[in-house]
Amino acid sequence: MELTCVQSKIFEIRGHKVMLEFELAERYGVETAQLKRSVRRNIERFEGDDFMFEVTREELSRCQIGILNKGQGSNIKYLPFAFTELGVSMLSSVLNSKTAIGINRSIMRAFVAVRKLILTPPTDRVTELQKEIKALKEYIEEVFSDYNDINEDTQMQLELISLTLAELQANKNSVETPRKPIGFRKTEHDN
Repeated sequence: MELTCVQSKIFEIRGHKVMLEFELAERYGVETAQLKRSVRRNIERFEGDDFMFEVTREELSRCQIGILNKGQGSNIKYLPFAFTELGVSMLSSVLNSKTAIGINRSIMRAFVAVRKLILTPPTDRVTELQKEIKALKEYIEEVFSDYNDINEDTQMQLELISLTLAELQANKNSVETPRKPIGFRKTEHDN
């Protein structure tokens, strides 16, 4: 349940999977301002977009998290930081408390789960059924194709049989015409 909850807070911005500062602050149990101060005091740990970057208003509205429409963040004075997986792991060294370390573990597991999900999407039953139906259709088409070939061959053989029977019948008719007997006829006088 916790993993799913954390996964729902991971967004894609600038091609990175990220979590926003206020979500992280809530998870760590600290004020957003305190998290931001700790990060700014240790900014050298977060240099580069692969650790952390400030989100633009346009990016914030595009990631559809809805914070601009809710009470929290409806009038954002300062744009939030977005932390990548590397940045979240670096946060554990900045926010050095037992709570931060425990939360950091669950967040790191969520990032790993999201990565696995992207690399190997789960096979859903509908896709499997579609594949099976496609294979079955191909098999049926092949069987009907063979059946049609057999029908054509059978049809030709039946025509040949009919033709042969017709020829045999014609020959039989010619053979059944009475022939003149060969040899002597015995008459009653000869006895």
